[in-house]
This record gives sequence, structure tokens and C-alpha cells, in this order.
Amino acid sequence: MDLDGQIKLGHLLLVDRKCRSCGKLKNLVDEFYRTRKNRGYVASSYSYECKDCTKKRIIVSRIQTTIFSKWEYPDW
Repeated sequence: MDLDGQIKLGHLLLVDRKCRSCGKLKNLVDEFYRTRKNRGYVASSYSYECKDCTKKRIIVSRIQTTIFSKWEYPDW
């Protein structure tokens, strides 16, 4: 029996994780960012917030922190 030929790295990484922001179950490898690049492909090296929620959070925080977010026409 050749177990090494049957088991690949992709089979071990297909783990679902629940996003802390939206609460949906998503694929760990495809839907979450890696936070630790030097430790290999371990489940703990991926973030707990999915890519979509991370993008939404970044966009909202950048809009709130820009100089022109509360810009009003000057009343001279």
C-alpha cells in the first residue's frame, strides 16, 4: 500500500473555519488570509476573519479616518 501517493498536502488543508465576523463556515485555505508565513501550512497560521469581512472592515476604517470624510463646504 502506497499511502504517501494517496495523501497529498491539499487533503490535509481542506478544513472549514467559522468566520468571527459574519459567522459563516468557509474553506480555510481559499477564504482566509495567512498571518504567519514562516510556520508552514498549519490551521493556526490563518486569520479568524474571512477575506470578505477583512476587506469590508478596512474600507470602512479608511473612510472614517481620512481627512475629507467629514468635509463640508466652507460657510464664508
